[in-house]
Amino acid sequence: MLKNFFKTAVRNIFKHKVFSFINIFGLAIGIAACLLILQYVNFELSYDKFEKNSSRIFRLQLDRYNEGKVTTQWAAGATGIGVAVKEALPEVETYAKLTKGYGIISYKDQQFREEKMYFASKDFLPMFSYRALKGNVNDALKDVNTAVITSTTAKKYFGTEDALGKVISLNKKDDFKIAAIVADPPANTHLKFDVLLSFATFIKMTRPEVDTRWDWDGFFNYILLKPGVDPKMVEKKIADLVQKKWGDEMKVHNEGMVFKLQPLPDIHLYSNFMVEAEANGDGKAVYFLLVIAIFIIVIAWINYINLSTARSIDRAKEVGVRKVMGSYRIQLIGQFMFESILINLLSVFLAFVLIILFLPLFNSLTGKDVSLSLIKETSFWLALSALFITGAFLAGLYPAFVLSSFKPISVLKGKLARTGKGALLRQSLVIIQFASSVALMIGTFAVYRQLTYMQKQDLGVRIDQTIVLRGPNVTDSTYNDKLNSFKIAMLNTPGITAISASTEVPGGKVGWNAGGIRLVGSDPRKANQYRIIGIDYDFINTFGLKILKGRNFSKQFATDPDAVLFNEAALKLIGFDKPEDALNKQIEFWGHQYTIIGVVSNHHQESLRQNYDAFIFRLIPNNNNFYSLKLQAGNKNWDQVISTAETQWKKFFPGNPFEYFFLDQHFGEQYNSDKQFGKTFALFAVLAIIVASLGLLGLASFATTQRTKEIGIRKISGAGIFSILLLLTKDFIRPVIISFLIATPVIYYLLEKWLDNYAFKISINPWMFILPAILILLIALVTISTQTIKAASENPVKSLRTE
Repeated sequence: MLKNFFKTAVRNIFKHKVFSFINIFGLAIGIAACLLILQYVNFELSYDKFEKNSSRIFRLQLDRYNEGKVTTQWAAGATGIGVAVKEALPEVETYAKLTKGYGIISYKDQQFREEKMYFASKDFLPMFSYRALKGNVNDALKDVNTAVITSTTAKKYFGTEDALGKVISLNKKDDFKIAAIVADPPANTHLKFDVLLSFATFIKMTRPEVDTRWDWDGFFNYILLKPGVDPKMVEKKIADLVQKKWGDEMKVHNEGMVFKLQPLPDIHLYSNFMVEAEANGDGKAVYFLLVIAIFIIVIAWINYINLSTARSIDRAKEVGVRKVMGSYRIQLIGQFMFESILINLLSVFLAFVLIILFLPLFNSLTGKDVSLSLIKETSFWLALSALFITGAFLAGLYPAFVLSSFKPISVLKGKLARTGKGALLRQSLVIIQFASSVALMIGTFAVYRQLTYMQKQDLGVRIDQTIVLRGPNVTDSTYNDKLNSFKIAMLNTPGITAISASTEVPGGKVGWNAGGIRLVGSDPRKANQYRIIGIDYDFINTFGLKILKGRNFSKQFATDPDAVLFNEAALKLIGFDKPEDALNKQIEFWGHQYTIIGVVSNHHQESLRQNYDAFIFRLIPNNNNFYSLKLQAGNKNWDQVISTAETQWKKFFPGNPFEYFFLDQHFGEQYNSDKQFGKTFALFAVLAIIVASLGLLGLASFATTQRTKEIGIRKISGAGIFSILLLLTKDFIRPVIISFLIATPVIYYLLEKWLDNYAFKISINPWMFILPAILILLIALVTISTQTIKAASENPVKSLRTE
């Protein structure tokens, strides 16, 4: 029986090549796209789940309040909370604390600026699942001046030498003995590191109270709960503990803080707070792609159901003859299900080919490295099996039951050919297909418009023609002279118009966040938090910030080290409506008084996802974070400028690595995730439209074939090609228009939710829906017209001979 099923299925596939191609190719696109997206989604959802205690590890995320309003939200919050929670709550098994380390690690003549370096408490490595390659992770960070490095870092510094026990130097000032070497953190963890230094050393380098302060932020705190403990109950206990321990002190400043327990596996997709360890993912974007994957595969399945039921008239006689010859209905169902299984198997094979071809493109769009090794993963085969079984049985089941239900007498008398059986179902499925396609097209258009809008907005700061050098680690008494000499040398370089030193440059979150700032003489409860940027005398002019009132810092005023500039957002936060009202007012800043000498315009320090921050600019002319070189307009001689800068760098700052970046590119990197999401969204939206159009093409081809004799009669009666074209297309265009009406309110709601993620965003207008709808309608018209024009142009005599 199976042999007969196979022969019949193969003959049917080759007899109807167009329909078979549409089914197989459409299903292959759907399966390939769905599998690629599922692998990406699986990777994003897998973050930190490899940890053996992932369900019991929580990060303490901090919300700081002032006058009852949330002022800042920290991923790395108060330093003292971890030890306080461990001492007070028996539900906490252990805790770990980390803070970012900055500087240059050196070994002999090798020097590297380590960006992924942290000071970590002794229990960090035992809490997490980091495997020791050499040494003992349990005690590696217990003592002062000890370090742990990854295997890649060990190779970078020591090559084939044994790194264990070697001594490395931080900024040529503090030495650390390597106590352990661990495997590199996996790609799917939110906290990646290359070097860990003992937190005991950080305490020694700063002061002992760093371990217990509530008002010192920038520290990651993790707790491991005992088995069976309710996190919500612990969260409430922590709130009570905070009030008991620091409540009175915070009340004086009208401040408050609330700690929330972030489950470890949730951090990557659902955390975007201050001082994150790295740029995290976007849970909404991940699930958006998952919805697209479902759309595409469902559209492909709908194609199969539509084309199979549409061809039911062609196969009616086959069913009738088989039943007359003694076939049972169950045998006919088996025959049609076998065809469905065979078509899905061919589709799976073609899907593998498409995955191999499109994998590099998919990786470049998503920014992830999904390799062909995914075929070794159980999750891949589970997903593939689910798609195959669902496609073969659910998509094939309805056509099989429809075809096997035909009555032999009705079929052989030709009555079935005059019925519209299945037409309503097919139109309903076409509506679902194109409603999905319209929604995806509108979404793609909206993402593109939002990204374009953000990139073209005036930032309020000039970032073009700017090369930024990462500052040296020089802290001796000669630094000021070296910096001034370096500036003079660079300003004498042809094409360079300005140079400025600052603690921050546009394109990144300002890490210096200062609380407790208020006007002198005002109520301490009116104090607020501000972002602080340290600048030199040339920063404002170099970056083109506009001074609205007052003046810039100037060397002519000896009192300017005790002066500050406010931006508009900071002006509003401190309580002034007009810039002139703030001039010459004094603020209380960590026990010191500063005079407001000017107000500058707001600028976008970060991407337009974020609102304007409240910035205070302090005069710190000898800071060593960043040096910004402004090039003359139109000067494209970047290589020469960089070469000169490197030469002068080695002269004035020997022993410091020369590192630079272009500021406009650096700023644009903030939009990389948006660009990747937009391109990925667009690619799969196009695939969905292609699959839907293939189905429409098959239906149009079948419909025109069924109405060939009618077309011939109408032409003989005087009907023109246009009237016949209109006759044949209206039945297909109607569901496409209905799909637009269905998709519009749904996608409008989803767009509003998505745009809520952006402080500066486009407005939703009718053209965002009309243009994609017109495009979808044109695609549908072109698809249908390829068949209808051909049928309308045929010789009517030939049409009338058609059976």
